[in-house]
Amino acid sequence: MLIAEEGVNGTMAGSPATMEHLLHLLAERVGMDRSEVKYSYADECPFKRLKFRVKPEIITFRNAKVDPNQPGQYVPPAQWNALIADQDVLLLDTRNHYETEIGTFAGAVVPCTETFSDFVTYVRKHLNPDTHRKVAMFCTGGIRCEKASAFLLQEGFQHVYHLQGGILKYLEEVPEQESQWHGACYVFDRRTSVEHADFKDTSD
Repeated sequence: MLIAEEGVNGTMAGSPATMEHLLHLLAERVGMDRSEVKYSYADECPFKRLKFRVKPEIITFRNAKVDPNQPGQYVPPAQWNALIADQDVLLLDTRNHYETEIGTFAGAVVPCTETFSDFVTYVRKHLNPDTHRKVAMFCTGGIRCEKASAFLLQEGFQHVYHLQGGILKYLEEVPEQESQWHGACYVFDRRTSVEHADFKDTSD
């Protein structure tokens, strides 16, 4: 779990009772909204140990200073398919190249960046506010897009959208038969990746 002035973010594993206790504690201590929580399931513990880290930023964005509290427009998973079906929308994957290699949304532009900070260079070289009037972006859990969408607004892009809760929330809430997601979603634990099936409770 990462803790910074701009917020709290992390992936935790445990029994339903343990998770409930943690979420109650986070709501009580830092006011965390449960609507931003994503749930998935694993047969084995995906982490070696419990870690808390205090950092200056949740996600480092070295090449530009942005305020993540001024992001683009949030789009709930239920409305995402309709947005990206618009031919005037540029669909942009903000993740690093190794994450995009195993899955992305149909029709997405993949910048093939090595680090998140490289996103700034990509935008300034390849995108134009006059040409790309509507930009919809996505990332794993929605955190990177808060900074990426804020950056685009600072650069003069008028209509900037991002998937609320990221790919993980989309896989959790959108039925697989309606999904525009192709492949698997890279995650930073022992599972390596997750798919639609990993968001169904199979404990019963």
